Amino acid sequence: MAFENLSEKISGAFKRLRSKGKLSESDVKSSMREIRLALLEADVNFKVAKEFTNKVIERAVGANVMESLTPAQMVIKIVNEELTSLMGENYSKLNIPSKPPCIIMMCGLQGAGKTTHAAKLAKMLKSQGHRPLLAACDIYRPAAIKQLEVLGQNVGVSVFQEGTLNPVEIAKRAVSHAKDYGNDIVIIDTAGRLHIDEELMNELLNIKEAVNPNEILLVVDAMTGQDAVNVAKSFDEKLDISGIIMTKLDGDARGGAALSIKAITGKPIKFVGVGEKLDNIEVFHPDRMASRILGMGDVLTLIEDAKINFDKKQAEKMAQKLEQNSFDLNDLMEQFKQIRKMGPLKSILGKLPGLDKHLKDVDIDDKILDRTCAIILSMTEKERKKPSIINPSRKKRIALGSGMKVEDVNKLLRQFEQMQKFTKQFGGKGKKRFPRFGFPGIMR
Repeated sequence: MAFENLSEKISGAFKRLRSKGKLSESDVKSSMREIRLALLEADVNFKVAKEFTNKVIERAVGANVMESLTPAQMVIKIVNEELTSLMGENYSKLNIPSKPPCIIMMCGLQGAGKTTHAAKLAKMLKSQGHRPLLAACDIYRPAAIKQLEVLGQNVGVSVFQEGTLNPVEIAKRAVSHAKDYGNDIVIIDTAGRLHIDEELMNELLNIKEAVNPNEILLVVDAMTGQDAVNVAKSFDEKLDISGIIMTKLDGDARGGAALSIKAITGKPIKFVGVGEKLDNIEVFHPDRMASRILGMGDVLTLIEDAKINFDKKQAEKMAQKLEQNSFDLNDLMEQFKQIRKMGPLKSILGKLPGLDKHLKDVDIDDKILDRTCAIILSMTEKERKKPSIINPSRKKRIALGSGMKVEDVNKLLRQFEQMQKFTKQFGGKGKKRFPRFGFPGIMR
């Protein structure tokens, strides 16, 4: 995950601050020097890193901080606030007009993930109750139109295309089509180039003039570091972009572009790509990203992910079963399926406060849930409802059917028995504390 090294180094600087009872000005400056170096190593723009640490020092050496009972905590609070401010304070909503359709023009260089993220954005907007239309205006890249059609089919969104007709005309006709067929959002996938040139910019300017988009979103690759910032600056000067989609923020990128781009261009990051799947796109919240960088987790995003991926009726049914102590292996399997929809386990666990820094060198086995489901699926319906009837011969059959070992079956049954004991306690007045249990094998 991006920012891992930065987060680790900032945490180290904070740890040294906390070890001191009372802070001096030199203590603060020394810590900010460490943080500035960490920001530069993370590929943050030099001027941005310098201005950031100067602002923190200016606020942190005040009497109200130095003389407070918890000066280190006050400094951390200031760093959090300035980090949030650096990335844009509040999250930026899409500018959706009262009279549809909302026209979103996607632009960027080849390889940044523009076409894929047009589909990801369409899927997200569709889940929010909109009726998006994808418009194929990249007529130059081989198979670009076909790629968008396949992606549109995968996310259940219509694609408007007219082959290799002039892109400006395609964009205009797509907007007319949306008005006629009740699509309230049009996402225009424009052509990219390997580098910025006059021909590309003229075409984008002509499309902008023809359809007057509500949003011009630039797609940039976080892996390219400061090059992404330079690309954003160039596109903004020519097109006056309204926001940025930053892709591959789940990879090994140092993350400096995410911290620099708003300060350099003045334009906010609106969405981030956090995986290869078509639902791996998130609204960018500066405050939550700051919390992640500082090792404070991101529980709000985790809750939102759960709301999107967990079926409400199913959740109510599960709560009822837990209360009645009638939770069986079928229900456990259903819960695992819901968790898998939320993305990689490392990403889920990394959003919990305090856990992210412990996960850096931990191998999270994403397929453990799939293997557990395979064991349950190898059982008969009766065995799933009443695991106590599973004797040694049944265990051998289940292990063989799931491609697992008898030890794995035993482990699952022991853990499920532990869960049942817990639900029995929980089914009472709910005053008892959760016992420690889990599914070993997820972390290695």
